[in-house]
Amino acid sequence: MAKAKSSYICRECGASSPRWVGQCPECMAWNTFEETLIAASHSTRFGARAGYSGQPGKVVDLAHVEQQSERRIKSYSSEFDRVLGGGLVTGSVVLIGGDPGIGKSTLLLQALAWWAGQKLPVLYVSGEESVSQIKSRAERLGVATDGIRVLTETALETVLATAHAEKPAVMVADSIQTLHLDELSSAPGAVAQVRECAARLTQYAKQNQTAVFLVGHVTKEGGIAGPRVLEHIVDAVLYFEGEAGNRHRVLRAFKNRFGAVNEVGVFAMTDKGLKEISNPSAIFLSGAVEQRSGSLVMVTREGTRPMLVEVQALVDQSPLANPRRVAVGFDGNRLAMLLAVLHRHGGIAVYDQDVFVNIVGGIRATETAVDLPVLLAVLSSFRDRSVQARTVAFGEIGLAGEIRPVPAGEDRLKEAASHGFQYAIVPRANAPKSLRVGDMKIVPVQWLSEAIDAFLHGAVD
Repeated sequence: MAKAKSSYICRECGASSPRWVGQCPECMAWNTFEETLIAASHSTRFGARAGYSGQPGKVVDLAHVEQQSERRIKSYSSEFDRVLGGGLVTGSVVLIGGDPGIGKSTLLLQALAWWAGQKLPVLYVSGEESVSQIKSRAERLGVATDGIRVLTETALETVLATAHAEKPAVMVADSIQTLHLDELSSAPGAVAQVRECAARLTQYAKQNQTAVFLVGHVTKEGGIAGPRVLEHIVDAVLYFEGEAGNRHRVLRAFKNRFGAVNEVGVFAMTDKGLKEISNPSAIFLSGAVEQRSGSLVMVTREGTRPMLVEVQALVDQSPLANPRRVAVGFDGNRLAMLLAVLHRHGGIAVYDQDVFVNIVGGIRATETAVDLPVLLAVLSSFRDRSVQARTVAFGEIGLAGEIRPVPAGEDRLKEAASHGFQYAIVPRANAPKSLRVGDMKIVPVQWLSEAIDAFLHGAVD
């Protein structure tokens, strides 16, 4: 009997090493190597190892390839379909990650119930819950269970054999970290197991035109557990986001071969499961109180959708030698840069002040269009002066103090006007010639000093 061999594999990138090392030489991550038992390799001829023994493959001219339309399966939720790029593509593999209890299994169970009601064969593979637990959740959510086929199994060989027999149109594997192959001696959740199980499920999905959902555990850093190659194998990577204690959930696409990247869908968690929110701007503004200093509504863009979100700032005298710069939902390094621009080109120094910035509703603002509203909110709190009521703003701020235009300016202005806003402080290049959108007046600015004057001297009146 051949002696089992062990190798150390990086859980981030899948690089292997004959011995443990502290830092991966490939991805430079620390303490990511895990010991994995591997089978003894068989010797091969030099020609086969060099890759010369196979037959040449068939090469086609891309110009002569006929384009085939993608067949998409609609779900019960237009928000879910939006994130998927217009619906679930047959034969695709979608990886969904998120914190425990945030709603991954709930969303997929609701979707499976909808597809089963449409007479589509579906299969729910659970490696974490029993059949009675899944049935209990379905009854609690009030979803129909007719047609939902459930398999509680962790051996991938059994899962694939069952899938070949059932021939589902949609299959859910909850979760990928619980599946294992008997031919690999490593434990479930190990790098080799996760990578190989995902590759086998992807191969099955492509060969049988079955749409497969993989539920992934997340690490304490917020990333999906397992090797990063897992995200390269699948067709789409979706993340569930949400603040603790907040019933709103945001489903964001970080990778999608069949749709727009960074598209988001907004849901509300209720006792009957996840309910879609078709107008998220109204939800994020519903909790706003009367206009106070340090608060301003911005028009951000998530994927293809403009959304109105409130940004709050608090500036207070600091008792510390190094004043704090705290940003929630916004890049802290960018906040420090914007405060330097405010001092250099706006003549307003806050180097002895604590500055706190919060994007309301658990939204993470990653685009540069939030620069201008963030600085105006900081200025509003610092001077203890509220911004003119029913005012929105957006725009990128450069290091020279210029206000740069942002994409989809017209769509942002229309979204703000549809919610009854009266004024908009925007980059000059994004302003329409009439300086009006409906009943909303547009205040164009080209430099940071102009935006400060518009705020301090009431140019929006």
